[in-house]
Amino acid sequence: MKKGVVYKSTGSWYTVKAEDGTFYECRIKGKFRIKGIKSTNPVSVGDHVQFEVETKGDETIGIITIIEERENYIIRKSVNLSKQTHIIAANIDIAFLLITLNNPPTFTSFIDRFLVTAEAYEIKAILLFNKIDTYTEDELLEVKYLAALYRDIGYECMGISAITGKNIDKLKEMMKGKVSMFSGHSGVGKSTLVNAIEPNLNLKTTEISNQHMQGQHTTTFAEMFDLSFGAQIIDTPGIKGFGVVEVEKEELGGYFPEFFKLKEHCKFNNCLHIEEPHCAVKEALENEEIAWTRYKSYLQIIDGEEEHYRKDIYTNE
Repeated sequence: MKKGVVYKSTGSWYTVKAEDGTFYECRIKGKFRIKGIKSTNPVSVGDHVQFEVETKGDETIGIITIIEERENYIIRKSVNLSKQTHIIAANIDIAFLLITLNNPPTFTSFIDRFLVTAEAYEIKAILLFNKIDTYTEDELLEVKYLAALYRDIGYECMGISAITGKNIDKLKEMMKGKVSMFSGHSGVGKSTLVNAIEPNLNLKTTEISNQHMQGQHTTTFAEMFDLSFGAQIIDTPGIKGFGVVEVEKEELGGYFPEFFKLKEHCKFNNCLHIEEPHCAVKEALENEEIAWTRYKSYLQIIDGEEEHYRKDIYTNE
C-alpha cells in the first residue's frame, strides 16, 4: 500500500503524487461512490490517500482504497445539482480569494459567502484585489474602501498585479511552506497570477468575454502544483456563485467575526440578529459599526437565497 496526495481530479481519474515523488494515475474503488457521500467528487485535490498499484501489461494504475481524514476543505453547492455538493479542495493552509472590481465584477455577497465557508472550516482566508494596475482613481478609492471594510473585520487584504508585479514577492513570502488555494470568478486572473509567481508552469489563460464581462473557463479541473520556492498552489476553476452548505442558521453568526464579538451583548444567547429585541448586532448596524453589505449577506444566507446576480445583471433575465 502506498500513500500520496491527490494533485489533480478529473472526475474519474486522479493524479496522485506518492511519498517518493512518483506520480500515479489512479481510480477509486467503487464503494466510495455508494457510501452516501452527497458530494459530486468523493476524492478532491489536496486529499491524502492510500492506494494499491496494479500492473496490467504495460499499464500501471493505482486504486485508491482509503481517503485519510481531512484537516479542512472548501465546499460549495453544485450549480446544477442542488442536493449535491462539490468539494473544491482539501487540506488547505491559506485560501486566497482573487477579487476584481469590474473585469469581471466581484460582489460583496460572493466575498462574504467565501469567507463564511473559510471560517466554518478554520481556513485562513486572504483577499487579493487583483488587476490593481487597471483601475482609475475613483475605482482605486472603491478598492481601498472595500479593503478597509474587510481589514476592520480582521481579514488580510492586499492589492496585486500580475502584469506590473506589484506585491508578487510579498505574496510568494506568504505562500512559502504552505498549501495555498486560489479561488474567484472566471476571469479574475488566477492562472495569470500563478504564471507570474511561477513562469515555468505556463498555465493557459484567455481574455475576458466582452459580451457578459465574464471570464472564460481556462482551468477545467482543480490542480495542485509544486512551486520552486517551497510552496504548493491549488489552481481552481472559476466559480460563478458560491452556495454555502453545511452551516446551521444558529451557527452562521459565529462565522461573521464582527457579529461573533458582539453576540455576548445580545439579550438572548440564541439571538439570530433578525427580529429579537436588544440585539447588539442590530444596534451596531444602526450605529454604522457593522457594514450593511455584511448584514445583507448574512440575511441572504439565512434565508437560503442563491446568488442570482450574474444572470440578472448581465443577461437581462
